[in-house]
Amino acid sequence: MFLISACLNNINVRYNKKLLNFYHPIIPYLNNKKRLLIACPETIANLPTPRPPAEIIYGNGYDVLRKKAKVFTNMGDDVTQYFLDGAFKVLEIVKKFSVKIAIFTEKSPSCGVHYIYDGTFTGNLKNGCGVTTALLKLNGVKVFSQHQIDEVRKIFFN
Repeated sequence: MFLISACLNNINVRYNKKLLNFYHPIIPYLNNKKRLLIACPETIANLPTPRPPAEIIYGNGYDVLRKKAKVFTNMGDDVTQYFLDGAFKVLEIVKKFSVKIAIFTEKSPSCGVHYIYDGTFTGNLKNGCGVTTALLKLNGVKVFSQHQIDEVRKIFFN
């Protein structure tokens, strides 16, 4: 069973309500085989769409889980608890359906895999992962970004 970010399935859940217009043939294939779950940690946590952009300040998703960093909006609102709630709700789904692989959206404070925004709201990136990605990795899920989807296909379907 695979889990994929809802925004990668062109569901309108992104903070700015813009669609990614992402497409890869593996997505409908997995969907047709009933091996695909779709989730957005932020909307599962009841954050609205659209919503103010949020970034992890002074750390990454692992630091948020250890309570050494927080997630703030560009308006200065602390939304850390929403991001934690969403991550743990996704973890419940992962456990319930025995998900072993997730394909998430790079740069997101929830789903970033290799890079997230640096917390300055200037568009700069830093190495690190989002809150949900960190939690899933700590629980044995292999997490890939949308840029690695061909790698996922090669590993699991060849």
